[in-house]
Amino acid sequence: PSRIIGKGNYMLHKIALSIVATLFSITAFAGISDIKASNNLISLRAMSTYVDYTETGNGLLGTHTGILDTETGPVAGFAVSVSRMQDLWLGNDYLEFSFDYSSGYTKYTGSYQGGTYGSVVTTSRAVLSNISARYGRGAILHEKFILTPYAELAQHEWYRGVNYGEIYSHYHFAIGVLAQYSPVRRLVLTANAMLGNTFGSYISVVSGPASNGFAGNLGNSPLYKAGLAADYAFTKNLHGNIGIEHIRFNYGISGIYPVGGGYVAWEPDSETKYTIVKLGLGFAF
Repeated sequence: PSRIIGKGNYMLHKIALSIVATLFSITAFAGISDIKASNNLISLRAMSTYVDYTETGNGLLGTHTGILDTETGPVAGFAVSVSRMQDLWLGNDYLEFSFDYSSGYTKYTGSYQGGTYGSVVTTSRAVLSNISARYGRGAILHEKFILTPYAELAQHEWYRGVNYGEIYSHYHFAIGVLAQYSPVRRLVLTANAMLGNTFGSYISVVSGPASNGFAGNLGNSPLYKAGLAADYAFTKNLHGNIGIEHIRFNYGISGIYPVGGGYVAWEPDSETKYTIVKLGLGFAF
């Protein structure tokens, strides 16, 4: 009788282990499946970009040094993106294409010509647009964790409403990595870090009644981006997502250009920081 009971206990133990292993396998598969689902989305998001821009003078031709003017404040807009993670070439290939557009007003703090910083406070029109493309390859490092190094090529433009209007633009190439973790079913958390460099930085200053405009190259700089995001699958196809990211880069001083009446003008050094919050829906495919 003791042998029969022992054998029965052994069989129950095997069954229990089998059930646990099966459940673990299902959970593990679900984690990776949820992450991949969050990477196969068509998304539409509302967004707010907090602009933090500072121009700095270097004393050229006897002009002021230090802060010349700043622009700060949130600008509302929208973002559209399409992402795909599929075995297309190397396995777990990751592609993403995105576009965003924002329009609004920032707080301008500056000075009259030759005055001191802070003597002028007003609002300035701001229109921001970005278009980007990414390619990467996901590596499954854990049953609920995927790490995806990627390369990104992007273009940025900012219409700035000071004076008669100024348009800043640049491209950037960057290398980054997505770290994606699914702690529970349907939920995917993402951390993103990216380092790159701008190129083709350019400014176009619009002419007006009092002075001629000019256009020319600006100095390029390193570009940094970091962000956090969360995606939740309400159904197999309908997802909700939220994210925040911070971007930082500089524009270097331009050349000197004649603007009429014996005067010259140039674009000084500047630093641009964007903090972007996005909230929206995605359709998994």
